[in-house]
Amino acid sequence: MDFKSIRTAFIEFFQEKAHKIVSSAPIVVKDDPTLMFTNAGMNQFKDYFLGNKKDEVKRAADTQKCLRVSGKHNDLEDVGLDTYHHTMFEMLGNWSFGDYFKKEAIEWAWELLTEVYKLPKDRLYITVFEGDSKESLEGDEESREYWKNHIAEDRILNGSKKDNFWEMGDTGPCGPCSEIHIDLRSDDEIQKQAGDELVNQDHPQVVEIWNLVFIQFNRMKSGQLEDLPEQHVDTGMGLERLVMAIQNKPSNYDTDVFQPIMKKLEGITGIAYGNSEETDIAIRVIVDHIRAITFAISDGQLPSNVKAGYVIRRILRRAVRYGFNFLNVKEPFLFELVEVLSNQFSEVFPEVDQQKELIERVIKEEETTFLRTLELGLKRLDSISENLSSMVIDGKIAFELYDTYGFPLDLTSLIARERGLSIDEKGFEEAMSEQKNRSKQDAQTDKGDWIVVNKGENVVFRGYDQLETSSKILRYREVEEKGKKAYQVILDQTPFYAESGGQKGDSGFLTGSDEKIDIYDTKKENDLIIHFSKKLPSDLNAGFQAFVNKKKRSLTENNHTATHLLHAALRDVLGDHVQQKGSLVSDKVLRFDFSHFSKMETEEISRVEEIVNTKIRENIERDIQENVPISEAKEMGAMALFGEKYGDFVRVVTFDKDYSVELCGGTHVPFTGQIGFFKIISESSIASGIRRIEAITSVEADRYINEKLDELHEIKEKLNNPKKPVDFVESLLEDHKKLQKQLEAIQIKESNHLKEILKSRVSNQNGLNLILEEVELPSKDALKNISFQLKNEIENLIMVLAARYEGNPQIGITISENLVKEYGLNAGQLVRSLAAEIKGGGGGQAFFATAGGKDASGLPNVIRKAKEMIEEQLAAHKN
Repeated sequence: MDFKSIRTAFIEFFQEKAHKIVSSAPIVVKDDPTLMFTNAGMNQFKDYFLGNKKDEVKRAADTQKCLRVSGKHNDLEDVGLDTYHHTMFEMLGNWSFGDYFKKEAIEWAWELLTEVYKLPKDRLYITVFEGDSKESLEGDEESREYWKNHIAEDRILNGSKKDNFWEMGDTGPCGPCSEIHIDLRSDDEIQKQAGDELVNQDHPQVVEIWNLVFIQFNRMKSGQLEDLPEQHVDTGMGLERLVMAIQNKPSNYDTDVFQPIMKKLEGITGIAYGNSEETDIAIRVIVDHIRAITFAISDGQLPSNVKAGYVIRRILRRAVRYGFNFLNVKEPFLFELVEVLSNQFSEVFPEVDQQKELIERVIKEEETTFLRTLELGLKRLDSISENLSSMVIDGKIAFELYDTYGFPLDLTSLIARERGLSIDEKGFEEAMSEQKNRSKQDAQTDKGDWIVVNKGENVVFRGYDQLETSSKILRYREVEEKGKKAYQVILDQTPFYAESGGQKGDSGFLTGSDEKIDIYDTKKENDLIIHFSKKLPSDLNAGFQAFVNKKKRSLTENNHTATHLLHAALRDVLGDHVQQKGSLVSDKVLRFDFSHFSKMETEEISRVEEIVNTKIRENIERDIQENVPISEAKEMGAMALFGEKYGDFVRVVTFDKDYSVELCGGTHVPFTGQIGFFKIISESSIASGIRRIEAITSVEADRYINEKLDELHEIKEKLNNPKKPVDFVESLLEDHKKLQKQLEAIQIKESNHLKEILKSRVSNQNGLNLILEEVELPSKDALKNISFQLKNEIENLIMVLAARYEGNPQIGITISENLVKEYGLNAGQLVRSLAAEIKGGGGGQAFFATAGGKDASGLPNVIRKAKEMIEEQLAAHKN
């Protein structure tokens, strides 16, 4: 069976067992603050397990795109070093939400593996939870008894809490699990050592293939376990490992999941897999990482310097480094691998194929940028090496290379060894730990357990039609965010829109019992609507009136509807390739990211504005249809966004059925005329193939236009009110250009004159030509230009210039290269010592360095001190 058939067999098997087949959730998590990426198949069903959402189905199955590169489940550092860990992988899973439990899950797992996939029964082992006395947890004897119906008892092994008690995180749903392992070694190897001795021992061919989790507890923040109201099944089986087992391959990378992309990489690099362990690791890293990068971008996550985007950028750079270091690839190459993935996954994950060109462009641009950064890092390492006072590179400097230039410690160590240097690795680890601790503290949100005030499960959102509701508090918890105490509150019904789909959350207040409680934000945690407050009501059981800030909501709605109108206008003007790639909608501004491969022309921007403002003036009535079948919505032409998870029924927002039809859960104006006016204030690139528009509407647009008119009026007044200010300004610019050329000619003449004066003041000491002078510079570039000219014209030169330009002090030190080597002189070290005299700092190379400062009165001291230091160093060399 090829890997596609193996996946299909799984889906069809559970479809026959009355499971609903659901689509994969995006790999990048949107509404769960506890997760950055989808790291398990159960993520999209968390609310079912927690009881926050009523089960829409009782049985489900799917293949889920997963990424394990952060948090509790982080396999990044193992990737490549072994043959069975991956960053991105497919998780085949089946779930029961309060329906079947251990008996059926075990029976069906055995049936699928041994009867459908025909895996050899004598190669399988089972682990069950052995219990834990510290938590008063009994062993999972129920599962053991069920397994005895299928497999010999001596192949059912005990597993510790670490291996066989699954927890979603520090808190939340959890329970014992039963793992299925397979021994893929040769018969000779099995004769030498029994497989049961290698289970859970990280052997590359004795591996876990399926984990059956029986969720029956909820872990509280206190650490206590409480029974869940219903028992659930959550299974997960990595497709890549399953394929290895069924195809009887020695590793995941030898299967048809990875072989096509590895062959493509071999063609690019000219290096075959199996050539050496060093290059094999590099190839495994690259073919794994390109999958993670590609699927993340296809789900809307661009590489960036923050949060999930930073993780993707780091994965990409890690792959580039391995290619650069071990496969000798100095040009962008990762982007060429995307086409293979596009072909492989076009049926099950068509979003890659549909966005192939965009993904390739983004990756190539990232590669190009990082390769330039690598080059800068190497130059920085050259500079560091030249200025070392010992043979050891300081750990903090090594960390700077890692943090700023993306140099891993092993790369810095490798280059250092080539130069006869070593790294202070302990100092590097300390700097790394400090950064990790800072990151943890910045991101940390310490949450207490939910305190139940009133019974009730499902929160009802009334905010589409009402900005005020009568509400009661269901639950609350105390949180600490960046050292400050706050509270999160859940109401039984609420008018507050929770931040989602780019629209910022509502603010407002609660009133009741003669007090007012401000709500400063509203966010989603999975499907829960959470209200943020600085304090709690004195009487939690009282009834409350919940009020949304009407003005803020109205202005936000203006911008959200304008975003829909903008999206349609962009497709009209630029073409149907335009797809939304992100948005932010607040009461102040709207930001819209979209796919397009070139800068928008001024005429295109004007045309887009004209179309949007025309639609505003048409005062189109909002048409919102709830619970539309997804297939019907697509037939209506509704825009579905990549990276969003849609259910079977969706909300369709229409402003003119022939113009803007989108799937959207946000709030919108009743008529477009309410928006008033739309104005684009910037258009820029945020990544290759991705543009960003920022725009304003209504009150902000009026303010912006009035400010620009005021500026124009002020300019006209200063120019004596010309009829055509643009013509007048062009004339001024032409005059300025002529004067600038005249000034430059004068400055060049003065610089040449200063150079000749300095040449006349050369002092020859024992064959060395010294110039130590305090000078006035005619231009800001004169110091560097004069220094390089004199260095070329005068042999054996040592020159220190203590200079002023427009009253600001500068120091320039120039030393002939032969003197650097012969006398051990270093301009960079000298300038750092002298810069203190002018209350400044600087640096540079051994033969030329500069410094700037704040105190020109110290310039005479610079010359005096420089004379002393140079004489001292020359004398030391003579002795």
